Amino acid sequence: MESFLKPFNPKKASFGRHETFALRYAWLSKGFQAFDSNKAIFSSEEATIELGVGKNMVNAIKYWLRATSMLDDSEDGLIATSLGKAIFSEDGYDSYLEDEATIWLCHWLLATNFDNASAWYWFFNCFHKSEFTNEEAAEALADFVRNNLSGKHSEKTVKQEVAMILRMYCPPKINAKAQIEDSLDAPLTSLNLIIAVEGFHLYRSFANEQPTLPVGMVGYAVNEVFNQRQVDTLPINDLMYGQKYGIAMGSVFRLTEGALLAKLENLVKAYPTVFQINETAGINQLYRIDSSTSSLDFLRHHYQSAV
Repeated sequence: MESFLKPFNPKKASFGRHETFALRYAWLSKGFQAFDSNKAIFSSEEATIELGVGKNMVNAIKYWLRATSMLDDSEDGLIATSLGKAIFSEDGYDSYLEDEATIWLCHWLLATNFDNASAWYWFFNCFHKSEFTNEEAAEALADFVRNNLSGKHSEKTVKQEVAMILRMYCPPKINAKAQIEDSLDAPLTSLNLIIAVEGFHLYRSFANEQPTLPVGMVGYAVNEVFNQRQVDTLPINDLMYGQKYGIAMGSVFRLTEGALLAKLENLVKAYPTVFQINETAGINQLYRIDSSTSSLDFLRHHYQSAV
């Protein structure tokens, strides 16, 4: 089964490809639809006019489409993925990014794409401090890169990735017009996964109930982990914390153990012919009893019921 997950691979890390431009609301839908109608748009002279941005921003839009797996590399060059077509094509499920489930989806795709969004992968799967400064997180990422990745990576570029993550997820302190515009145009801030502590240079990223994370998105993510691991049984603890440097669904969504279990129980209720939870030798396990259901089916059910 096709999986869009790109787990930890020490030879495939990348940093700083966004050219310091954070993801904005309109970029995914506008960029995807422009690519869908003209496969050469990102190298075309018309790109700046059609997308309404400067040349560096054109490259950033292309980067974010790849980082969220809406576009992917193939032997024939850049191609639109089945996921990108399903969500952002002109007649897609959420072609203008109006459903918060799509923001959760984009977050999941960034945090599980080690190849193209290595810092996001590290922060949400591997960095477990719930309270930290920008400097502490940046140093921790630099340590991770030094100790675990092959190839050369500029320490300055690596550390700057943490500032970009904070900018994208944490609403900025509103003290300048540009910052107000940034905060209104930053879709991932609505998830409240990172909060700035007023009056300090501290940030918090705590696990909680995540009431706005819908069951269809949980189903998509769980099914993707099953496909990537090529198994049909997963200990719930494994979904929560992952294996070493592996994808940790509970951590990515910043769920408490109780909240993850509640989400999985709701998933089983919604899809009793696909998933079951059973206790085996004292360990709670999630079973996939029908592997023919595609990950995109869970998204389709969500968007159709939302309509």
